[in-house]
Amino acid sequence: MSGQIRGDRRTFLKAGAAGLVFSTVAGTPGRADAARSRKRAYVLVIDGCRPDEIDSGLTPHLAALRDGGLRFPQASSMPVMETIPNHVMMMTGLRPDRTGVPANSVYDRALGEVRDMDRPSDIRCDTLIGRLNRRGHTTGTVLSKTYLYGVFGGRATHRWEPSPTLPITEHAPDVFTIDAAITMLEEFDPSLMFVNLGDIDRFGHADLTGTTLRLARRLALADTDLQVQRFLDALEAQGVWEQSIVIVLADHSMDWSTPDKVISLTGPLAADPLLAGNVQIADNGGADLLYWTGPEAQRAAAVGRMRAIARAQDGVLAAYPRTAPWLRLGPEAGDVVVFCKAGWRFSDPDLFANPIPGNHGHPATRSIPFFIGGGHRAVPRRTASSRVARTIDVAPTVAAFFGAGAPRGGYDGRSLL
Repeated sequence: MSGQIRGDRRTFLKAGAAGLVFSTVAGTPGRADAARSRKRAYVLVIDGCRPDEIDSGLTPHLAALRDGGLRFPQASSMPVMETIPNHVMMMTGLRPDRTGVPANSVYDRALGEVRDMDRPSDIRCDTLIGRLNRRGHTTGTVLSKTYLYGVFGGRATHRWEPSPTLPITEHAPDVFTIDAAITMLEEFDPSLMFVNLGDIDRFGHADLTGTTLRLARRLALADTDLQVQRFLDALEAQGVWEQSIVIVLADHSMDWSTPDKVISLTGPLAADPLLAGNVQIADNGGADLLYWTGPEAQRAAAVGRMRAIARAQDGVLAAYPRTAPWLRLGPEAGDVVVFCKAGWRFSDPDLFANPIPGNHGHPATRSIPFFIGGGHRAVPRRTASSRVARTIDVAPTVAAFFGAGAPRGGYDGRSLL
């Protein structure tokens, strides 16, 4: 993935003040050339955070930012409630049937294999980043997860490749991510910075028993809170707070299951004479995407059989045809979308494929924290909104703030300011 970015002839590598490395579009002016009076927007994604965790006493700085600005108690992630599609929705304002990115993991019919959606070409629409770039703004991405760095590719003016990353989790700890964000602020001062903080999510996934690492997640919450405050302090120190809006939200929340609450659809589907050998499954933890690979003439019958078999399994909440209008997932999501109940998880192709209890993707993980702070006069003070804020509202909110307009066909989300 990093090779895709370094291979772009428009870029060069620049070492940051803290020994960090950024990829930057050639000829872009640095902070010394930035107009001091221009607006700035910072989108901080607290990956995997639950709304109740902001009130846990572990995140006093996040709680203070939330309570001092505009908060949305009814905020929602969008299906499939996974990291990659919701980050893409944040930076496009569009649903997956327009972005081409419906889930973390899909069955790629052209390749004949299940894979992560971690390629720049997976996003088949324009992004807010591109719109701002074309209007003369500079943009930056500081994304802690390698697959997020991959899918957003070279779109931003300035990009930080997550490093060092932890083994297995393939993410950079929040302390290094905020180091990079502060360095990007000090050296490049982009108009828009998009930041993913992955520690809370990764510690939620790492608990192999459902109980032993809850303490680690609590520590991650407290540390992420401190890291966010470091960044807010840096905005004050650099003199940009009064020109800034700071949007804080999660991409999804988290749900935990015990070892006896695991669903595998591979066996039941393979036992059906029509479906045997003709179905592929992309496991997304709280959601399974089912793909019919048999004759087109049998697709309708196969969809009906897949839905009926899935619904009959313990722990399954619902099985929808992918074409259900409210889902708006697009053909990349296959033919049937299956969600599990709260306290359950999918594990395909077998019961050992997903051993961790912390999962998301299903409706139980839809509720998210979402609030807007910052010193700019556009931000309401100490206000709770009854609107249902969604991840697709980030791009239209930032676009309205900068007067950047909407893409062809308009946004699926709406401005929250």
